[in-house]
Amino acid sequence: MCLHQPPCPPADAPDHDSARLVASHPEQGWSLLCNGVVIFADTGELLPDGRVIPAPRACPDQAG
Repeated sequence: MCLHQPPCPPADAPDHDSARLVASHPEQGWSLLCNGVVIFADTGELLPDGRVIPAPRACPDQAG
């Protein structure tokens, strides 16, 4: 539970990735936010309830 004032957004909020950083492991490619969300260097996320938010992928060029 966040003790910051104002409190960090909860993990299910649209702006959940703006919560404060509480642990950073760049050598392993991940960081933990105050709200329990794990963010990865590839921009994917793992929510505290186990749901995964995959990293956005660029679509190949459809032209041609």
